Amino acid sequence: MTNFAVLYDACVLYPAPLRDLLMHLALTDLYRAKWTNEIHEEWITSVLSDRNDLDRKFLDRTREQMNTSVRDCLVESYHYLMPTLTLPDANDHHVLSVFSTDFWQI
Repeated sequence: MTNFAVLYDACVLYPAPLRDLLMHLALTDLYRAKWTNEIHEEWITSVLSDRNDLDRKFLDRTREQMNTSVRDCLVESYHYLMPTLTLPDANDHHVLSVFSTDFWQI
């Protein structure tokens, strides 16, 4: 497996065609794809706000499939860093926090 890691933010997980492409790439082991539950929640919320015809259960199933299909993808234990960060957009604290955790470790 490669040492190169990529964090998938919500903006690349929605729209679905881009998410599908990136999931296929994640399964190739060209790099280590990473995301958080907070990122999942962000893209799912965006989809639901745009698509009244979709059900939350369907999107939660997509989340579950993503988490089980890609080895070691879910980054956790980063929340303690969020209060120490200063960014123009407070909603991005979770993304920067991930880069300060074991995200980069092999």
